[in-house]
Amino acid sequence: MQLRYSFRLYPNPVQRTALAQAFGCARVVFNDAVRAREDARAKGKPFPEAGELSKKLITEAKRSKDRSWLGEVSAVVLQQSLRDAEAAYKNFFAALKGTRKGPKLGPPRFKSRKDNRQSVRFTANARWKITPKGRLALPKIGEVRVKWSRSLPAAPSSVTVIKDAAGRYFASFVIATDPATDLTTVPDTEQRVGIDLGLTHFAVLSDGTKIGSPRFLRRAEKKLKKAQRELSRKQKGSKNREKARLKVARAHVSVADARREFHHQLSTKLIRENQAIGVENLAVNGLARTRLAKSVHDAGWSSFVNMLEYKAARYGRTLVKIGRFEPTSQTCSACGHRDGPKPLHIRTWTCPACQTVHDRDTNAAINVKTAAGLAVTACGVQVRPELVPAQRRETGSHGFPLEPCAT
Repeated sequence: MQLRYSFRLYPNPVQRTALAQAFGCARVVFNDAVRAREDARAKGKPFPEAGELSKKLITEAKRSKDRSWLGEVSAVVLQQSLRDAEAAYKNFFAALKGTRKGPKLGPPRFKSRKDNRQSVRFTANARWKITPKGRLALPKIGEVRVKWSRSLPAAPSSVTVIKDAAGRYFASFVIATDPATDLTTVPDTEQRVGIDLGLTHFAVLSDGTKIGSPRFLRRAEKKLKKAQRELSRKQKGSKNREKARLKVARAHVSVADARREFHHQLSTKLIRENQAIGVENLAVNGLARTRLAKSVHDAGWSSFVNMLEYKAARYGRTLVKIGRFEPTSQTCSACGHRDGPKPLHIRTWTCPACQTVHDRDTNAAINVKTAAGLAVTACGVQVRPELVPAQRRETGSHGFPLEPCAT
């Protein structure tokens, strides 16, 4: 499995200037490739091949007067920018044909120097390296200081240098992990758990554990509103506006980083403690169009489930997603009786069939575990809820009537 390991970079002023030049050159080559293909499409000609574009937009462009400054950055950065354009077109055409999973993609757009995110990629051909002093040596940029938060499990195949909207620099390494080694890093366990994701509590486990929702965006909302209000009052194009924009961006990345850290810690804990995990496949896009949209985005369920998915695959665990239409909140986890939908303000309810008092979220988590096929009996056999006979007075019941029918 290939994973990315990101570390914070601290380039000096000279290195920041060199990185800005590399970002700009990569952006120009990408835009030239998009323009060349769009011009070919408008004239009804076939798209130029990658080799032809490389020769025209890089090799010959370096010799011209208008693009001579392309030779001041690593050639690998320019080649990788062409590959990014090629991949963008392949994904676009695959989405049109329906052979690509996920949402539909639009055609590649031109990049701008005002984009919030800038990046360049160095492969092994660029001869970058990590020095004995722990610095990242990049061609035509120099040795950049890195803050190593952990060690790399293997030799990386490439590194991407990223500048985010808050002006921070990161080095993202691509690592190929060893499956046999990964399996030895987690303890053996036979525990199984079902997870019910929500807003009152971020997650409720089938064993009754409730994990509170941190609500990072809600807690930082006052600070964000103030920073955004100050930004709106600054004159466009001024230096004060750029300072205010950075203040807003830093406030947002602080919220995003805290949420991501929370997701990583919780997902890792669940993966280490459980062999199998059941989770509901929620329709986040639909929920994001309701009055709960801000709270849904603040929770970040999709990001959390994605972390569970790749970590389960990495460490040999099982993750089961059940359908979003499974009536987990309507079914009694004790006897299987379906009691019908309930409004959100009802947090506890009593089963009319067996008189069991249920906590709404805990009962749903147990039903998620059962629907995923993770519930076990004392003998260790997986079970699903048994069928319950319909009540005699229930509409559509096939039971015997209480009174004989008139003839």
